[in-house]
This record gives sequence, C-alpha cells and structure tokens, in this order.
Amino acid sequence: MQLKKPAVVGTLESCDVQITLFPNPGKGVEINLDSIVKVMFEKSILQTVREELEKFQISDAIVQINDKGAFDWVIRARMQAAICRSAEVAFDWKGVS
Repeated sequence: MQLKKPAVVGTLESCDVQITLFPNPGKGVEINLDSIVKVMFEKSILQTVREELEKFQISDAIVQINDKGAFDWVIRARMQAAICRSAEVAFDWKGVS
C-alpha cells in the first residue's frame, strides 16, 4: 500500500496517542517518538508501530508519535486509521480479529 497524503489521528488527551503519518517515497521508514512513558515502553511502542506498517505493507513513511500513555490496542487502532487515511482507502472491518 502506498501513502498518498499526510494524515493525523488521535488526541493529546491522557491515555491516548496522536499519530501523524507522512508519505516518504523511496526513503524508508522514519519513526519519531515523544512519549510520557518512553523510558519504560519505547521498545514496545516502536514494535507495535512497525508491526502495523508491515501489516499494511508500508515501506516508506515518516511517523510522528505523541504518546500520552496509550495502551497497545489504542496505538494499533490509531496506526490503522492513520494508514487508511493517508492511503485514501477504507478500513476492512471484516479482517479485524
């Protein structure tokens, strides 16, 4: 899947995450993380973000994450929404497990 435009999802409220996704044609993936729990959960957050990019076959993107202590499932949902908005595709609810 190819990203077509910038997309922003989420909020800056407690226990949420704001993710901004930009196309990055031919330049790979760049992830910038700002998190109130970065010391404890940076590795887990980055792994979750990479897993969602791989699931959607995204290989060129800039991902800016402003995390306010979001759970893993919130980060996954926000990533899925950002990818679909950026790629201008509808989310396939049938494929959700």
